Amino acid sequence: MTMVRMTTHTNGSSAPVTVTVTVIGLGAMGQALAGALLDAGHRTTVWNRSPRKGEELVARGAVRAGSAEEAVRASELVVVCVVDHEASQQILAPLTDALAGRVLVDLTSDTPDRARTSAAWADAHALDYLAGAIMVPVEVIGGPEALIFYAGSQSAYDRYEAVLKALGAGAPFLGPDHALAAAYDMAMLDFFYGSMAGLVHAFALARAENIPAAAIAPYLRTIVNILPPIVGGTAADIDAKAYNGVGANLAMMTAGVDHVLHASRSRGLDTSQLEAIKAVSDRAIAEGHGADSWASTVEALGG
Repeated sequence: MTMVRMTTHTNGSSAPVTVTVTVIGLGAMGQALAGALLDAGHRTTVWNRSPRKGEELVARGAVRAGSAEEAVRASELVVVCVVDHEASQQILAPLTDALAGRVLVDLTSDTPDRARTSAAWADAHALDYLAGAIMVPVEVIGGPEALIFYAGSQSAYDRYEAVLKALGAGAPFLGPDHALAAAYDMAMLDFFYGSMAGLVHAFALARAENIPAAAIAPYLRTIVNILPPIVGGTAADIDAKAYNGVGANLAMMTAGVDHVLHASRSRGLDTSQLEAIKAVSDRAIAEGHGADSWASTVEALGG
């Protein structure tokens, strides 16, 4: 294979070290990861259960391995991105001998508990293991706005930080608990999906009043623009358990939720999300937080 250039990392010293990388899993995200590595000049081996995937990567210079074991043995750094940790374990569990002495980075999305299970397996086999969570769509991979969390082996992260940043400039290391990447992932997706559901419901309510989505969209950006300071302030309040409701207390805002709920019901819209929101805020008020800020509802959520 002919390469234009070979990207290097320093491994804690000034001496460059040649990097070879394998990507296991060539779904849309896996192909984006491999493509970013090729763009950065890394010598990249790829493997997928379905051999038909990855033709474009091979045309660009990637080496297609004939088996998962061959793919692992081809590189010092192995990146896995498949549907879930059950799938990654099905692939990796028979390969512990081949993985010995290599760094394994699992970018498969799953729950914190499953991430801990995979980490325990890696630890039992003395594997140098990083768990990761990709927080951006495929189009952003390899760019300055890409965010991928990493947790687990500090030494593995330090050694390959430059390589990992070829996948996305945002590559924070969260700590030695492998489950942290998945936990950050779940919390951020919780916010994202809740926000998307709220956005679509807002458009549905507008449509029920004969307002085109495109007509109200510019004004919804006003709400989006006030969120950044609200995020920081709410986080500080929750960590401090100090819920100052001056100017916007929970009882007042719950009345607003009730108005939206009634308007939605009157138009025959699904109100399950709004009912859930109001149920939590009502419970927080019953617990004595009516004069506090919306952040106080965290006390009614458990955990």
